[in-house]
This record gives sequence, structure tokens and C-alpha cells, in this order.
Amino acid sequence: MQVSPDTSPAAKALPRKITILGAGAWGTAVAMALAGRHDVLLWGRNGEAMAAMAASGENSYLPGFPLPPQLRISADFDAAVAHASGELGLLIAACPVAGLRPMLQQLKNKAIGNLVWLCKGFEGGTGLLPHQIVREVLGDAIPGGALSGPSFAQEVARGLPCALTIASHSAPLRGAVVSALHGGTIRVYASEDLVGVEVGGAVKNVLAIATGVADGLGLGLNARAALITRGLAEITRLGTALGGQTETFMGLTGMGDLILTCTGDLSRNRRVGLGLAQGKALETIVAELGHVAEGVPCAKAVRELARRMGVDMPITNAVAGVLFDGDLPHVMVQQLLSRDPRAEAA
Repeated sequence: MQVSPDTSPAAKALPRKITILGAGAWGTAVAMALAGRHDVLLWGRNGEAMAAMAASGENSYLPGFPLPPQLRISADFDAAVAHASGELGLLIAACPVAGLRPMLQQLKNKAIGNLVWLCKGFEGGTGLLPHQIVREVLGDAIPGGALSGPSFAQEVARGLPCALTIASHSAPLRGAVVSALHGGTIRVYASEDLVGVEVGGAVKNVLAIATGVADGLGLGLNARAALITRGLAEITRLGTALGGQTETFMGLTGMGDLILTCTGDLSRNRRVGLGLAQGKALETIVAELGHVAEGVPCAKAVRELARRMGVDMPITNAVAGVLFDGDLPHVMVQQLLSRDPRAEAA
């Protein structure tokens, strides 16, 4: 269930000590958005890069966006974690899914109050969602939740409006995150459906690759609309099979994030699809991006998970075939068009 944020005077946020672990584009954009209201520290593991960021007042992942002067920059992991360890502390993990487990291992036996993660995807090899990784490494004692929704880092850094969802089984954590993050140009909703929110955020990246392929092949807006709609059906099938709620996939972290990632020119995953349609090798596309495209490893993990669970995901399977099996993009399209539609709901 998703609820509107509490915007009453009693819910106005006290200044918090917030640490963001991960100085990529999205972690930096979130830090920039919060620095004016809270005591925010941005941590990155590369000491030279963090020193250069502090000196220049800009992150190379977000060129052209000056960092707020009050934003703290650090490469000291222990000090960064300690900064957010108090009652009003909030620790935000802003790393790719592949980096979540190693980061959590560093957090073991440290004093952690509230933990939020921004990554979207399934872990390679295990097929675990982020909250399952957190539980496996840190246990159930630490309140945690996923912050997700349709959001491009460049637009958040620019101060443009966006709406996000904090999903957690902990009501106090949901309330703390809403009160801390909701305000200015950011609107934050709360949800108890952690599985649904994480599945929507993960699988939409795979569908964005498919849409990029279709756009790159010049298949038109009709094809794009069909892919988005049928992609939403795939997300919902897998999400409900894993225990997510159907209505979650009609909201921000389902339909909203899917539409943005499949149609926005800033979408890394859509750009992967465009590159594949041009005949570029995957390694070349990823190198040109200079950023992680989560849909690539996610496609493999989702294909394996769907096969184990017996969930039909033809678009995901087709994308994985192009990425990992040597299938050609135009063959992928022919395979999808030739499927018998009688067994599927419109």
C-alpha cells in the first residue's frame, strides 16, 4: 500500500545527519538535493577523486552542476558511517547492486541507525533483491528500506521536481525518510511493499534496453508503446509471483519508472539498446557510457529467476538473448512479433 506523505507542520523534518555512501551520479544528486536542509556527508572510496571533487566543487559524473558549499566530502569510511550513527542519523547506500554486499560487509559490527539503499536490480549469481542481501549480511535488527522511483540524476541535481517512494517493513523508518527527504522539489511517498518496489525498479531497466533496440531500429512509437505495456505485464507477473502487490506496479516504482527509463534520453539502459541496434558490441557501449547500466546484469539474473519460477517473460528473455547469446536485434523483434498472443491478456 502506498500513502501520501504527511505534510503537516508536525511532520516537518528536524535537521538530520545524513551520510551517502557512494559518490556516483545518483548518490551525488541526492546529496546535493538534501544538503540545504540537513548536515550531509558524501563518501567515495577513491581518495584522490574525492579530494579533486572538494577542490573543484564539482563531480565529474555530473559535470556542470556545482556542489552546494555546505556539502561535506570525505573518503574516510569509518568517519562517514559515524557521522550518521546517532538518533537523527540516516545512512544511504548509493552503490550498484553488485557493490551492495561488499559495502554491507564493511558495515558489519558498526553502529547503524537507519539504512536506505538506492540500487535497483537483482544480485548476479544469487538472484537476490537488495533487501534480501541486506538481511543476509546484517540481519533483521537494523531498520532498512529502498528509495526508488522515476528519477534521473541530472534533473535532481538541477533542482527539477521528482517523486520517489520509500519502501520498508518498518513504519518508523518510512516516517523518518519521508520527513527527512520530502520537501522542496522532492515528493516522497511511503510503501510497505518492499518486494514490489524493488522488482519494479530492477526489471524496468531490462525493458528499457528492449525499447532502445526498437527505437534504434526505427520501429516507431506504436512499437514503443506496445513494448512498455507488455513490459509492465512482465514486471507484474514476476513481482506478484515473488509476493509483491499488483497495485505497486501501477505506481511510481512500476509504471512511472518504466515510462521514464524507456523514453528518456538520459536513460543509460535505453542507450544500451540504441547501441545494440546500431550493431555495436556490448563492451563498446558500456565503455562509451562511462556509467553502470544495471539492466545488463539484471537481464541475466531475471531470466534465470523467471525460468526457475516458471514465470513467462518473453521480452526479458529476448533482451538476454541479444546481450549474452549472440542473438541479433532484428531477430529478437521477429521472435517477439511471432509469439502466439492468445495465451496472454491484452
